[in-house]
Amino acid sequence: MEEQRHILPGGKYEKGRLIGTGTFAKVYHGRELSTGESVAIKVINKDQIKDQAMVEQIQREISATRLLRHPNIVELREVLATKSKIFYVMEYVSGGELFAKVSGGRRLKEDVARKYFQQLISAVDFCHSRGVSHRDIKPENLLLDGNDDLKITDFGFSALPEQKRYDGLLHTQCGTPAYVAPEVLRKKGYDGAKADIWSCGVVLYVLLAGFLPFHDENLMNLYRKIFKSEYEFPPWFSHETRKLISKILMADPERRISIQGIMRLSWYRKGLPRRNSFRLKNEKVSLPDPTAGSLKKSTSSPAFFNAFELITSMSSGFDLSTLFEIKEKKKVASIFTSKFSAPAIIERIEAAARDLRFRVWKEDDFKVRMEAAEEGRKGALAVTAEVFEMATEMTVVEFSKDSGDTLEYEKFCEEDVRPALKDIVWTWQGDDCSSSVYSDGDGAVSVNS
Repeated sequence: MEEQRHILPGGKYEKGRLIGTGTFAKVYHGRELSTGESVAIKVINKDQIKDQAMVEQIQREISATRLLRHPNIVELREVLATKSKIFYVMEYVSGGELFAKVSGGRRLKEDVARKYFQQLISAVDFCHSRGVSHRDIKPENLLLDGNDDLKITDFGFSALPEQKRYDGLLHTQCGTPAYVAPEVLRKKGYDGAKADIWSCGVVLYVLLAGFLPFHDENLMNLYRKIFKSEYEFPPWFSHETRKLISKILMADPERRISIQGIMRLSWYRKGLPRRNSFRLKNEKVSLPDPTAGSLKKSTSSPAFFNAFELITSMSSGFDLSTLFEIKEKKKVASIFTSKFSAPAIIERIEAAARDLRFRVWKEDDFKVRMEAAEEGRKGALAVTAEVFEMATEMTVVEFSKDSGDTLEYEKFCEEDVRPALKDIVWTWQGDDCSSSVYSDGDGAVSVNS
């Protein structure tokens, strides 16, 4: 008898063998049917999440991962849903956990550990630039791909800026005890970015030593050691390594070295190419040479924007309020729906950008890039607008910041773009929407306009 195929809602992916099991989810190997490309599919039972009061954690994980596109971070491709389940479709990482390389007391050579640490720091720095603190950095959450490059995964404990209290600090105790920064344990508020740096230091120590710097079977004794930053270096640690780890495992977060400080150290920079820092894709794109002829027009259609992605992105913070009936605060509008055609929308965006004195160029018929003529607080603001096809006579337009200051980007969306495009917009992200959301039995979430 032929084995039954498990096709996900929307018919784009097939779910295969089980490759991992967690407390609230199972992870399967899968493939994209059109390309045959391997993916990882994380399946979460919604009723179990409700029962375990884990809704907010799932919302944070999706919201945070949606913001992050970096070569050393596992990519979230899509989120799909039925009446009873949520499916994360993620990049498939074939090399297993970094933890496997140091389990059983094994340790890495310094050059190998440095490579992984460089990739970890690059990814964590990018997370922080997007306002995301991971809060559970440990070798078990660091995967290796087929090229032996590191990939951060599991953003279930991550924090976003809106989780900070009036004092600008985070207050939730979370993470794995042996890797947690002392300020997280003190219940007095902490900077998530500085806490992540501490965890990176513990990871580096483990990679080089094969064991933890802070360890005790009694939890209170473990916490005491962490509070005092009480640990010893193995004799094989080099002088430069000891110096770096000492600067990271500083109990006082105000005295702890920053990521920028780490990146300036000669130990860290060893073996890196001249231009080592990760840059956003298309962060700086040269304008096409006007003497080289006109750009070739695309004859294809806009990319498909699935219904669930529309629902979640039109809601506040890419949340799951439509699935869990939870309301969130509105965020800056950077996505809108329209009943105008893609060419008409692109033409209007180009005109509005030029009126704002932005340099403008098209990548294709459905994507336009804009760069401010004047430098801002963090360089020139660069923005991409892309048109997606959702359904007949319906398009979704998404603005994204490629470089520049986030506050300047928010002002650009709210005060410049919004009024300039008001006559072609049907609904802005976060606004009350006239469309209704429904789920047909156990089928995929849909939009009824």
